[in-house]
Amino acid sequence: MSNKIASALAWALVACGALLSACTVVGPNFSSPDAPVQNQFASATATRDSGDAAPIPLADATPDWQWWKVFGDPELNRLEEDAAAGNLDLQAALARIVAARTQVIIARAQGLPSVNASASAMKEQLGLAGILKARGNSSLTSSPEASALISSLTQPVSLYQIGFDASWELDLFGKVSRSVEEAGAQSAAEIESRNDVLVSLEAEVAQTYMQLRAAQVLREITLQSLSDQRQILELNRNRQYSGLGNQSQVEASQAQLSNAESVLPQYEETIDLSRHALAVLTGRTPDGLDDELSGVGGLPPLPSTIPVGLPSTLARRRPDIRQAEASLHAATADVGVAVASLFPDVSLTGTYGLRNTGTQYLFNWASRFYTFGPTVSLPIFNGGALTGNVRLARAEAMEAALNYRKTVLSALQEVEDGLTALHDDARRCNALLDTVAANQRSLDLAESAYRSGLVSYITVLDAATQTIAAQSQFDQARLSETTDLVKLYKALGGGWQSDSAAAENPPAIGTLGDAGLRGTPDDGPSPH
Repeated sequence: MSNKIASALAWALVACGALLSACTVVGPNFSSPDAPVQNQFASATATRDSGDAAPIPLADATPDWQWWKVFGDPELNRLEEDAAAGNLDLQAALARIVAARTQVIIARAQGLPSVNASASAMKEQLGLAGILKARGNSSLTSSPEASALISSLTQPVSLYQIGFDASWELDLFGKVSRSVEEAGAQSAAEIESRNDVLVSLEAEVAQTYMQLRAAQVLREITLQSLSDQRQILELNRNRQYSGLGNQSQVEASQAQLSNAESVLPQYEETIDLSRHALAVLTGRTPDGLDDELSGVGGLPPLPSTIPVGLPSTLARRRPDIRQAEASLHAATADVGVAVASLFPDVSLTGTYGLRNTGTQYLFNWASRFYTFGPTVSLPIFNGGALTGNVRLARAEAMEAALNYRKTVLSALQEVEDGLTALHDDARRCNALLDTVAANQRSLDLAESAYRSGLVSYITVLDAATQTIAAQSQFDQARLSETTDLVKLYKALGGGWQSDSAAAENPPAIGTLGDAGLRGTPDDGPSPH
């Protein structure tokens, strides 16, 4: 009997080899799509005004990865590092990478043999006498010997069994391999999604920090303006009291003072909200940065140049484009999974074990039993569900291809818009800078005339108020220019490359902090 088992196993192995050698992976093979890009950024090569002080775009230089360091602000650098280490959205993205890589392991397991062990102990009552009586075979129970035999056969029987069962679905048409390919592409998409979260986080931290610093500067300017407005109001009241002025001048001064006082709470609110936002972005409670960011700081100067690179390299730098490409890859592999479902499924199954009515003979060689053989499942009629799945997968792949193209075009638009906005902001800042300079010269002349006794001090205060108002407008324009520069850096896709190791090797879920996550699942192999 053992020779027969060995012979059957040998023929099974030969059959498996023949089947595996004939395996065909159905469905389309993925290839990276050609990104719809232009030769160069039009806004980067546009003619600039001679007085344009905007940073010069450099097409032949690679964009900075850690772009926020060009501002030379140690506080901003520290906030960016804290956000990358403590932001909860970023940690959630790492958890999604772990989950996606686990899906790769699950998909690979579908193509491997499955082996299970089992053991059972049961009592069986056959009820043979009842069956004979129901069929009218009373003659069989007429004799005492027959009755005794039937009575012994109908007694409860103990049945003990232990054994193993195994099954292996042969991947003849690539259903499993396409599933593994799809899971790997989805894992790559989650990595790029995490990188995209990091890029957005870095830009949000920089923009919020710039808003905080600008609001602090504008608050100081407003406080200085309030001091001048109060002096003007007091002087006009004295002039009215002495008969040199009138009530209209007093009311006008009061209106200007009240208007300046109404602006101050807006800046104070911006300061508080910005501090709260920065604290939460870095994983702290809203009041976690109140002490560290309480001091007044100005907007950092802009760099003289901006490396923008070529449009053709944007698809490799932008994580959202890389994510769209990985999603297209997953959708293409899913078409192969759907097509493979139209073909037969071939599985090898087998069982081997020991069975007996008594435990003392359970492990006797004569108690063995086994089954072995192939199983073929061929879809014949399913109401069009399988062909519908193929059409659905192809439609989703087409949608993914269109989404990839749209993502690339949107990225190009963001860069072009950022370069244009930066240029226009520079023109506005230059004009306002001339306004500030002119008002300062007017203030200097008023002070000189006051010292010569030609004008009253109210004239000096009026000139100072105009200068402060112009300075406030200039600082607001500088904030817009700095914010647009941050948006441009984000559009160029920098900020994730130097931290890519964290995305490629995410920590286990149990080490991601106190977010209610427990366990230590294996990260699994790389999808590449």
